[in-house]
Amino acid sequence: MTAGQECEAPRLWQDAFDSLIAPVRLVMRTSPVDVPPPAITHLGYLSLLLVEAGPSQLSRTPRHIARSPGERVAVALQQSGTALLTQDGRSAGLEPGELVFVDPRRPFTLDQRESFRMLLVSLPRQTLGDPADHLFRLTGRAVQGRSGVVGLLIPYLERLSLLAGQVTPATGDLLAGNTVEFIALLADELLGRDQEPPATTRARLVPRVRDYIDRNLRDPDLSPERIAEAHYISVRYLHRLFEGEGTTVGRLILRRRVEECARELTRRERSSPTVSTVARRWGFHSPAHFSRAFKGVFGMPPRQWRRARAPEEDLPGPERPRDAQRAAVN
Repeated sequence: MTAGQECEAPRLWQDAFDSLIAPVRLVMRTSPVDVPPPAITHLGYLSLLLVEAGPSQLSRTPRHIARSPGERVAVALQQSGTALLTQDGRSAGLEPGELVFVDPRRPFTLDQRESFRMLLVSLPRQTLGDPADHLFRLTGRAVQGRSGVVGLLIPYLERLSLLAGQVTPATGDLLAGNTVEFIALLADELLGRDQEPPATTRARLVPRVRDYIDRNLRDPDLSPERIAEAHYISVRYLHRLFEGEGTTVGRLILRRRVEECARELTRRERSSPTVSTVARRWGFHSPAHFSRAFKGVFGMPPRQWRRARAPEEDLPGPERPRDAQRAAVN
């Protein structure tokens, strides 16, 4: 092909961008025959896309957006070569060691002017929390890695891209949460905002987390890690959300389980379940753990609490006092 002539990108490239970021138009200005496929690594809900090629252009048009609005955000780190990103009426010239936010909900053009190497970090929009609603203020703006949060983030991302394929899935989930929190921290710094979860984010997320806990109390594996993963946030961010709630996430889970156990233990039914059955039903692994947790909330063991609140004839056989059981037999 002649210099400056455009050709379609290899199918592997097109599929990678379409699935991991959003549908785009990708053209190359040199022969794509010898272009290596993108290196893709997944860490939980986070995707790392390492691309290396000659001059090329990546663009997302209103037509693309109409077909697929885009539910992910990308952070592009230029590692070699120079590029020009245009979005939201601004253009940013990217030099090696600089990064930029890309928001696929609006049109953009990324023009790689020479042979290049770029790391793209793709993450679900909702994981950023409140900063996601303000990305239009950050796009089309090159961020240099000389100081502040970005000075820590850039070497972290470069190292992460090298080692991400070597970690276990569980570790990958944790790294995804930490990386997203790191990126959100940078967004907050660039926006000049407080780094604590804003009131609007807390007001939106805390009720959702509480509802999720209530709906999953019977799951013995319910944990802060599971909750954070379900809401696309890091565990540390989850704990920060609850700093103003007067409890921790772990204590909230424990208390809600105990409260539901107490509610079930006082139901007056002809055939009431035993204490240990109720404990297992609400996610407690052992009777001893349940007894300690129950006493911590209500000040007495569950069997004593149950006897104090229900007539003896309403209690199941194993729960009755010994004298009452003997009388029932006679």
